Amino acid sequence: MGRDVPVVVFSRDDRRQYREKVHRCLDVFARMLRESRFAFEHPLAGLEIELNIVDARGEALMRNAEVLAAIAQPDWATELGQFNVEINVEPQELRGDGAQRLENDVRARLNHAESRARSEGAHLVLIGILPTLREQDIGEGTLSANPRYRLLNEQIFAARGEDLHLCIEGVERLDTHADSLAPEAACTSVQLHLQVSPDMFAAHWNAAQAIAGPQVAVAANSPYLFGKELHRETRMALFEQATDTRPAELKTQGVRPRVWFGERWITSVFDLFEENVSYFPALLPLCANEDPRAELDQGRIPELHELTLHNGTIYRWNRPVYAVVDGVPHLRVENRVLPAGPSVLDIAANAAFYYGLMQVLPYDERPIWSRMSFQAAADNLAAAARHGLDARLYWPGVGEVPAAELILRRLLPLAREGLAKWGVDGASADRLLSVIEGRCLTGRTGASWQVDRVRAHGGDRHAALRAMTLEYIERMHTNEPVHTWDA
Repeated sequence: MGRDVPVVVFSRDDRRQYREKVHRCLDVFARMLRESRFAFEHPLAGLEIELNIVDARGEALMRNAEVLAAIAQPDWATELGQFNVEINVEPQELRGDGAQRLENDVRARLNHAESRARSEGAHLVLIGILPTLREQDIGEGTLSANPRYRLLNEQIFAARGEDLHLCIEGVERLDTHADSLAPEAACTSVQLHLQVSPDMFAAHWNAAQAIAGPQVAVAANSPYLFGKELHRETRMALFEQATDTRPAELKTQGVRPRVWFGERWITSVFDLFEENVSYFPALLPLCANEDPRAELDQGRIPELHELTLHNGTIYRWNRPVYAVVDGVPHLRVENRVLPAGPSVLDIAANAAFYYGLMQVLPYDERPIWSRMSFQAAADNLAAAARHGLDARLYWPGVGEVPAAELILRRLLPLAREGLAKWGVDGASADRLLSVIEGRCLTGRTGASWQVDRVRAHGGDRHAALRAMTLEYIERMHTNEPVHTWDA
């Protein structure tokens, strides 16, 4: 969704040409994998953070164009809704004090952006779903002005042929319909990028899939949507439903959803791109002038425009990314399961937990995916999204255990080992992983803190959500981790 596209009407011939071009790109990609034309010197870590914009009352503020103009920095961009913005942090090394430098860099950028946003009467919030967001705030007019969002909206609804049905059963029940893609804008996440070699891509993707459940359990921060208390990480169910191109009949037939965990362990990055081409029709059939075969034959590196654009409209929770930088191609795993917030320190801790595990699990002599069914990993993710740290998760060697126990006993030691392999300073690693440990020991995540505060406020639900949100913002700016916040 990040690529700008023109306003256009697609013809049947456009779709035929695009399909042919995507298949040509896939053939060229296979050839590139065989010929080892990819850059990989050392692992790099990068991230994207999505944020909400609110007014002084903690309510959604539809002013991202004005806020971005005030920030005036190239690493900031629009997101789907007018109450969203996104910051992109360049990939960098974590070794030494790199993790601390990354955290300080993100804090400095966010503090600068917040100070500039205030000139527009706006404030930025790191949270999975803005608790004060109301159903009447969401509609086609909520979409950002960039034409790509409106075009994507048109194509999803053309594929569906009917309104979106949002139905989430949690502590309470939400059952409503939407006539635009706008509800998806309620989902604000942190996306972690890890550059890997083609030979090791499958191992890294499989490992990322295996740990998705524990990641979400310990980081849950999205308990409310449209005033209803639903799942601890409601963002996941919302994202799945709000971008679903399938009417009920196609769901019944087993057609895959575009927000997708997957259905099997892989042996190559090619498996994922091949699935994309085989299973998902194009939403944005825009052809570039590049002939990828001719580019490769002439010794140049093709951008594979059509393949990457298509990949960008399939929202895997761990997505493969192909990109060309300075004429050199590389591959990344894009981890998309985490919500934003609550503090920058919490985000840094979530990142350290992930990157640490990803430096150990892919290299295990008996890899986790050889001892665990893919369905078990999918079930773990679903349970974690619904129950957070109260979920029971399966792990080989320990069976089904509480999420906190699994993380404390098995995963935190592995993450510490992994950060040491990255070359991260011991003090930095301990500081970050102690945040994960603290959440497990106290049982407090962003989601549980939000629920506790709203229940303590009582009375009118929206008034309680607004009061909680303002308190959340105040605590967010202290950069104290959420497990230390008073309930």
